[in-house]
Amino acid sequence: MENFERENPQDSRHSQHAQGTASFGAVPPPPAEPPYATFPTHEGGPHPRRRRMRRPAALLSAVALAAAVIGGGTAYGMEQLLGGDGGTSVAAPTASGSNATAQGKVSQVVESVKDSVVEIKATGGSGQSTGSGVIITKDGQILTNNHVVSGADTVKVTFSDGRTARAKVVGTDADKDLALLKVDGQSDLKPAALGDSDAVGVGDQVVAIGSPEGLSNTVTSGIVSAKDREVKVPKADGDQNELQGGQGNGDGWPFEFGGGQYNGGVQGETTTYKAIQTDASLNPGNSGGPLFNMAGQVIGINSAIFSSGSGNGQAPQASAGSVGLGFAIPVNDVKQDLDSLRDGGA
Repeated sequence: MENFERENPQDSRHSQHAQGTASFGAVPPPPAEPPYATFPTHEGGPHPRRRRMRRPAALLSAVALAAAVIGGGTAYGMEQLLGGDGGTSVAAPTASGSNATAQGKVSQVVESVKDSVVEIKATGGSGQSTGSGVIITKDGQILTNNHVVSGADTVKVTFSDGRTARAKVVGTDADKDLALLKVDGQSDLKPAALGDSDAVGVGDQVVAIGSPEGLSNTVTSGIVSAKDREVKVPKADGDQNELQGGQGNGDGWPFEFGGGQYNGGVQGETTTYKAIQTDASLNPGNSGGPLFNMAGQVIGINSAIFSSGSGNGQAPQASAGSVGLGFAIPVNDVKQDLDSLRDGGA
């Protein structure tokens, strides 16, 4: 077979150019076109423009366009994370479905909700009990624990600014350990927002505000340690003339979980609910107070604590305090019960 070779003129030119530049000091042939081309300006005069920059400029434009697309996607993601206006923090979705804002600070939460928390003093034939509560309507509806007011003849509420008022018990639910109070003559109170306890995740930060040991407006913080903890408590009905909980009656509020009995042991008729466990410091007097997420929403009503020295059915020691095991009634259970409480309770 014969081999045919065709000379490529372009290859020939390249070869000649290579030969011309192989030795030092050789001058390369002039370019096929001048480095500058003249174009008319708006005044009709010549104006030099670099034609060689057209391709790099086009390349840079393409790179800039790609960066803008990528950067735009990043900016969109940041805008969504920051709430769309570049400044407002919103809850970022998490694997657990949490609705708590990681950007919030405890001080910011406290500032936004402190006027929604009250101290409650209930007085009956057996003495006085101190607990806490949370305002849920402008006209004075207040949520607390049933065991804080059960058996009380009079109930007095102290607001965050020091004002006091008498409250009446509108309804109770001994099965859920909930009570609804009402302070008359109010129209401009600051209600707290009720959140979604199902959306709370283990590890989410929380804030508790209440009146432990009668120290009103006390703030503590921690995390959600667990969910759906079964807590068994005495079923305190409102007909008995004995205050069952809070601070001041010497017994604390007995409850049972995990097979153990605490704060004196559970006796008589009982009820069980699934609680949010938290390591936020809770002490006698926090009963009935709110547990907030970092968006300033109520996610639970604090209801039971484990104190050192209160295990095995023993009453807590006088100096015993929180050891980081507190329990709150999930607010979704509370919301399901609100209509019944407003109608007088179960």
